[in-house]
Amino acid sequence: MTTRVFRKRLGLSFLATAIALVLSAFVFAPPLFAAETTVLEKAADPQLKWVVIAAAIAFSVGAIAAGIAISNVGSAAMGAISEKPEIASQALIFIALAEGLVVFGFITALMILGKI
Repeated sequence: MTTRVFRKRLGLSFLATAIALVLSAFVFAPPLFAAETTVLEKAADPQLKWVVIAAAIAFSVGAIAAGIAISNVGSAAMGAISEKPEIASQALIFIALAEGLVVFGFITALMILGKI
């Protein structure tokens, strides 16, 4: 595939993604506007902002830590696989363990939000 064809396909995929996002806004946005009054009633709670910030920090720290872990473990795993291909399954297990950090952060954020 030439560079020109690749760029054309990449541009079309970005355009299709943008169109899908805009169209999904028309499908999913009206119920959100209908529920606006209940959100405003809950927003009056002064503790709510701290709960939401705590959940965001729990998830973001887990995601950032997983990204750092995957970058280090993934590069080492790919180097080890290039030297010894039979350890590929073991290397992928270590990468999956690093991705577990995101899951733990997500579960922690859900537990925090569940206390509301």
